[in-house]
Amino acid sequence: MKRLFDILFSSFVLLCFLPIGGILAMLILFESKGGVFFRQERIGRNGIPFYLLKFRSMKTDSESKGKITVGTRDPRITKIGYYIRKYKLDEFPQFINVLKGEMSIVGPRPEVKEYVDLYTEEQRKILSVKPGITDYASLAYFHENELLAKSDNPQQTYINEVMPEKIKLNEKYLANPTLSQDLVIIGKTFAKIFRG
Repeated sequence: MKRLFDILFSSFVLLCFLPIGGILAMLILFESKGGVFFRQERIGRNGIPFYLLKFRSMKTDSESKGKITVGTRDPRITKIGYYIRKYKLDEFPQFINVLKGEMSIVGPRPEVKEYVDLYTEEQRKILSVKPGITDYASLAYFHENELLAKSDNPQQTYINEVMPEKIKLNEKYLANPTLSQDLVIIGKTFAKIFRG
């Protein structure tokens, strides 16, 4: 049932989003060199890596300067990228990941390998399900970039404070992974986006 819902919902969203996506693609290409999409290796279900897709909102080779984005005015972010990030439009290509079966609409957000390697054996249980586009942690840390911008050491703040709390929220989801819960999370996510 969950897989069927993921396919139908993703197909509907991508079809509706296509005109906006085309405009964004042109704006991204017009402003800076590089492709339309940003691909980053993340760790999926059962620890299997995959490439997560996003609309590119940063200058090329930005990842070599750090994988954590600090604040909405990170100098690596392009002008159009600021607005793409503000309204979470960069996340929409992940519906392609869902259609490919690498992700689900709702599930623990996938991390990069260097952070997954820090998980305890207990924390690795969140890898037993497909990662998702949104989850309780995405809602709780909707403005994560601004939070990290206030830290003297954003990476350590993320590892020691943010990541453990996100995992706890993911564990809450795994305790009751129902379609009705998914619908609640999806509704709250769209509400957060439209409120800015």
